[in-house]
Amino acid sequence: MGILSKAYKLLVGSDAEIPRLDLIKKRRPLKNLTERELIQLESEIGKDLFGPIPSGRSRKFFNLDEKTWIWYEETREGRNKIHSTTTRYEVQDKGVLKVQEGSRYAYIEGAELRNFGLAVQMYYERVMRDVYRRDPATGQKML
Repeated sequence: MGILSKAYKLLVGSDAEIPRLDLIKKRRPLKNLTERELIQLESEIGKDLFGPIPSGRSRKFFNLDEKTWIWYEETREGRNKIHSTTTRYEVQDKGVLKVQEGSRYAYIEGAELRNFGLAVQMYYERVMRDVYRRDPATGQKML
């Protein structure tokens, strides 16, 4: 079962069928790029899913592997002071575990889980279209 299917089932609590939104990295339509470069391209899309980025900040949101999502935010204060926060979301059978340094690890629920599910879905749709040039519903090449 894929990450999106698990997240969807956690959100709606059913076995309802969802559209196929798999990113098929094995086919690698951008063969000349490394996996790291592909993640950077995907994170350019992911950073914009949550609205405008305030001045002095940077943000990344991307899918690291089949079960791991990363949210990274950086704030610059002056020339030399940088504050950063990295949040890792691990999709597990039990739920989506939110992991942050210095914070209690916890499974997300309610609005946060719904927002995560929506972000994952928007990410896949935009990445499929804009990076891999594939229809997000079918996985077929877009003309």
